[in-house]
Amino acid sequence: MKKLIWILNRLKAMNHKEIAWRIQQKLLQKKEGKFYKNNNIAVTNIPLSAELNKLKIDTSRLYINASNQDFSLNKQLSIFDVYSYEEYKNDWNAGFQTDNKWPLTFSYNLDCKQRIDIGDVRTNWELNRHFQFAMLAKNYYASGEQKFLDELCDLFWHWNQNSPFLHGVSWTSPMEVAIRINSWIYTYAFLKMADETKKYTNCIPNSIYDELRLGILNMTDYVANHYSRFSSANNHLIVEAYAIGLSGIVFDYDKWKDVSIDILLHEITEQNYGDGINKELSLHYQTFVMEAYGLMYRMMQLNKITIPDIWQTMLIRMSQYVSNCIGTYGEVIEFGDNDESKILDLSGKGINHYQYVLDLMSCILDTRFTDLTGVSENIKWLFTREQLNECRKKRLYKNQDSICYLEGGNTILRSEDGRVVIGIDHAALGYGSLAAHGHADALSFQMFICGIPVFVDSGTYNYHIMPDDRDSFRRTINHNTVAIDSKDQSEMLGAFLWGRKANVTLNSFELSDSKDLICASHDGYSPMIHNRCFKFNRKDELIIEDEIVNVKKPITATITYLLGPKFDIRLKNNYKVIANNGKLEITISFAGEHKFSIEEYSGWYSPNYLKKQEICGIKINIDISVDSFFITNISVDEKS
Repeated sequence: MKKLIWILNRLKAMNHKEIAWRIQQKLLQKKEGKFYKNNNIAVTNIPLSAELNKLKIDTSRLYINASNQDFSLNKQLSIFDVYSYEEYKNDWNAGFQTDNKWPLTFSYNLDCKQRIDIGDVRTNWELNRHFQFAMLAKNYYASGEQKFLDELCDLFWHWNQNSPFLHGVSWTSPMEVAIRINSWIYTYAFLKMADETKKYTNCIPNSIYDELRLGILNMTDYVANHYSRFSSANNHLIVEAYAIGLSGIVFDYDKWKDVSIDILLHEITEQNYGDGINKELSLHYQTFVMEAYGLMYRMMQLNKITIPDIWQTMLIRMSQYVSNCIGTYGEVIEFGDNDESKILDLSGKGINHYQYVLDLMSCILDTRFTDLTGVSENIKWLFTREQLNECRKKRLYKNQDSICYLEGGNTILRSEDGRVVIGIDHAALGYGSLAAHGHADALSFQMFICGIPVFVDSGTYNYHIMPDDRDSFRRTINHNTVAIDSKDQSEMLGAFLWGRKANVTLNSFELSDSKDLICASHDGYSPMIHNRCFKFNRKDELIIEDEIVNVKKPITATITYLLGPKFDIRLKNNYKVIANNGKLEITISFAGEHKFSIEEYSGWYSPNYLKKQEICGIKINIDISVDSFFITNISVDEKS
């Protein structure tokens, strides 16, 4: 019954054109099923069409920095810093969260969402994106050590033997195939570079070149026929288009180049607000699509392909927004989902994706957003030392002031000395009819002091393994905002599907040297309206004023304050709470028109995907039957 309800709700999110397209896709899948459903054939063994078979690969068009001497020789791929790569490196169908395996059934018939009997599909996909292939090929090029080549060949052939085309979990998403295309192309490139040095006596099997080429062409052809559209056309479409374009360039195939550039040109204004905020309203997914645009921009620059002017304009604005979300101490204001996705990883280690993407943008755009010191290994292979030195001469964008994004709908407040950073969410729920990566967190806020998280966003934790967890981390009651009768501002219909959505309005704002004021409202509890004002003295005091209007019946309004890790509540009385972490003391005082109670509770905070920790929180419960006004005063004392 739940599945049927989900299907009906999903259909409501589609228009008639999308339904027609999905029928067409089903017919194409049925046609593919006749060839592949009962045939376990590797993607490297599928015969090419006459047109594709003519294409020759030239990975010199990647312009990899062959002279780079600053590299790692890591053999381990980080699987969210949770699972042992050595234990799972050949276990392509591992469930990870359970001992069960993903079945090698026909991929179109495989339900991979919320499979608590198997595991989180996102975890498995990290292994099947094949970052380790490119890393090992790079290691071999950089060192000439046979062990890296042997490991790569063993893994490559083992995967192809155990992951037949359109069978199993690694073929359930075109975007996953797209990221794999990128990994295989860079794998081919580093092997070719090693061959061309003529200094290694080891022989790279010719068959691996042939199989990589065949696999890349077949996977790109697949993505070109199945890329995301309509309500599913979010970050997935952009990454898929990038992979099509990358293949188009290295194979010099105009059809793929043109499709890719057309899609990316359309989507850069379709999926982003004019002020530079991605419409998914997730900072992580913003940098994920920026990485796709950045890698494609670089390829087009180097291969003398005309880049639309709007790309420079939009990518600069998007980079400015990301920069504004990063504090003096490296702390980051981020709302919405974060599953730590990336496209290129040549080190196998966890990296600061925000920093890496801003470094990438600093190298390709007219403006610099970082100092370009301590850059990731990706950047060192993409740009020469001389190129980086030239990029360091560009004008540096400075993110020192408070800023309100009227269109995108977020505000970043900063103290005069940069010690305090506050993020306020007055944005829409998310992008399109699905709003897939949004949280029910309208008018919530986050605060960092000297880089220390003081009031935190609950985070993401996990997409697929436990539906209750997925819902809990998106719920209103678990964000620093107001919930009424413990209900959500917007209606969850699935892990990546929303029904009724709260509409948010920015009512007024004033940013000055001495104070910042932001007032906004939402109708998520219509006919009631929640009005909220933030008043920041740009030093050490934040006042939050909450007003619930159009109250027609008895309700309980709950204001949540989720404290950062290591904070303990040292004092609680009828109107005040003092929290301390040994370095900072936070005094939170309350006043209102109606009687209220203060509840201390334990909540969950997810700083990274697949990780969560228990932290302290405060709930202010106010029972009212008429309009009500409530004030919270937050002051900071830094311990010497």
